Formats: sequence, structure tokens, C-alpha cells
Amino acid sequence: MKLARIGNKGEERPAILHTDGTYRDLSAIVSDIAGDALSAEGLAKIAAADIEALPVLDEARFGPCVGNVGKFICIGLNYADHAAESGMQVPPEPVVFMKATSAIMGPNDDVRIPRGSEKTDWEVELAVVIGKEARYIDEADALDYVAGYCVANDLSERAFQTERAGQWVKGKSADTFGPIGPWMVTKDEVADPQNLKMWLEVDGKRHQDGSTRTMVYGVAFTVAYLSQFMSLQPGDIISTGTPPGVGMGIKPEPVYLRAGQTMRLGIEGLGEQTQKTIAWNA
Repeated sequence: MKLARIGNKGEERPAILHTDGTYRDLSAIVSDIAGDALSAEGLAKIAAADIEALPVLDEARFGPCVGNVGKFICIGLNYADHAAESGMQVPPEPVVFMKATSAIMGPNDDVRIPRGSEKTDWEVELAVVIGKEARYIDEADALDYVAGYCVANDLSERAFQTERAGQWVKGKSADTFGPIGPWMVTKDEVADPQNLKMWLEVDGKRHQDGSTRTMVYGVAFTVAYLSQFMSLQPGDIISTGTPPGVGMGIKPEPVYLRAGQTMRLGIEGLGEQTQKTIAWNA
């Protein structure tokens, strides 16, 4: 199933993509694509519904594909070739950092360049949506705790991230730095999360053209690993890292986003996003 949240900001309604290409309102089935609706029982309830009988929703705006996200966890340097372009070693364990949930926005909403930013960068990533509480789980069982997957753009302000004292989180958490969607695709529709093509373009120029095959730490390992340090709750999102081609790694000089540009990005089977960049005070 491809599940979405459609409507104005703060007024999104849960929706499912029907086989006829329309989006059907799930409000009579679940209150949101969040929490218990992401459990095996919640997803089974959606799957059992008579989708044909549900109202058609106007596609005016896609909101974030998951609501009420509790934790937005990110994995850094998780592609060997991206680590190399960043001038860093592949880490012996996953690099874990948090992204503020206030960064989350719809997949096609405008990205605001933060005040004082000169190094705002792009990162197409596979995001994992947790479906049930996970605590001290084994890698062999980890995918049982996954509800589905979505596209994420882990936007970053590199100067805030790496040139100022402290942790990466302040370079990752600006408002609008966490587009997710357009859909959460349930895991039964993703045969192998470690074999998905992914790409990102800026103003029509393709910068990232990779695959989840080159992840250092795969989805199952990452979910199990994180569960050793914190419980994972339904609706938590794990963004699993980016392939090479970020602006910071462009030679001979890095290239960063500026107001007035357009990003397009996508992952095989999970849909596409389009974002325009605007000045903070626009």
C-alpha cells in the first residue's frame, strides 16, 4: 500500500493511493498515518477496507507521509563513496544523530535557506518507518518492526554542521530540512530495501545517482543496532544515509543551494519529491 497525508498544513487527512490513480480518504478507517495505524493490526485494517467506497481526496498538497513523528534518527556516512567524498573514514559503527522533528515538512513544500547560511546542501535518503516498539531486538527479526519506507531529503547546513563546535544536529534541524514522502510504502511492496535506485537533481542537473546496495550498514542491521541504545516507537523515522553527489563533495569547488532553485529527487518504487528553495524571510 502507498499511504499519504493530504491537505493543508496541520489539516492533513490520511489517504491511500487507489489502483485507479486517485487518493481515497482513510479518515473513517484511521485517524492518521501515525502511531497505532502503523502497526501490523492497523495496516491490516486499512488493507481490509473497501477502498472503492471511500471518498476521493483533492491532491492539492501532500503533507509529510507520517504524522506525529516521535524521533527523527539519522545515520551519517553510511555509504562508503559518500564518506570518501566527504574526506572521512567509513565509521566502525553507525554514526547516529538526531534531526529535530520540527524540520519535517511535506515532500513538495518550499525549502527555506536558513538565516546566515552559505552552505545548504542536499541528501536523498531512504527513510525507514517503525511500526511497532523495538527494544534490544536481533538483526534477523528487525524487519518485523518496520511498517514501511519513504523518500527523505536530509538537508544540511554544512558550516553549521562541521565548522562550528558541537554536534551535527544544529546543521541538520532547520525548519523545512526534513521533507518526507510523498508516500509511506508498506514493506510488503518493497522486495529488497538494499536494492533501490535513488537520485537527486538541482535545476535539472543530476548530482546523485546511486543505490541502497552500497550502504555500509543495511536497514535490518541499523534498526537492530539503534534498538540497543533506545526504544523505537511506531512512527519513528530512521533516515539511513546518502550516496555520493552532495554539494559539499563537488570538485574542484563545492556547490551549495541558493534561493530560487528547484530540487527533484526520488527512490525506486517510493515516489518523487520536488522542492523550491526560498530565502528565509521570503
